Amino acid sequence: MYKKVNKDKFGNDISPVFDNNIKNYLIDIDGTICDDIPNEQPERMITANLYDDALETLNRWYDEGHIITFFTSRLEEHRKITEQWLDKNGFKYHGLLMNKPRGGNYHWVDNHIVRATRFTGKFTELVEEEVKIQVFKK
Repeated sequence: MYKKVNKDKFGNDISPVFDNNIKNYLIDIDGTICDDIPNEQPERMITANLYDDALETLNRWYDEGHIITFFTSRLEEHRKITEQWLDKNGFKYHGLLMNKPRGGNYHWVDNHIVRATRFTGKFTELVEEEVKIQVFKK
């Protein structure tokens, strides 16, 4: 699953890297795969309505061998109810990360390639488009 790139140019161990055919999806929950439920209303989380095609698309990606990790602004105290909701709805996934910062306008800085896909209301096939991005000045 991982590439055999385990050393930097100085011979130091580095983090593993997936092969190009494996995607490591980080997927938001509220407003992306179901109703947008604020943390202040956790009683609604267990009954959130699933968005069309979310389950089918994400489970297909999982079955294709991609890594599915839910990354949510829900608090750690909401983990159990979130796992129950995911399981009740039949999601296949590898991990669940809680406490994502709230507020949007995310700017992710990482030493690995990050590809961002903004969810706009419908799960369809992913396509490649040319877009402007911000990079560090050389």
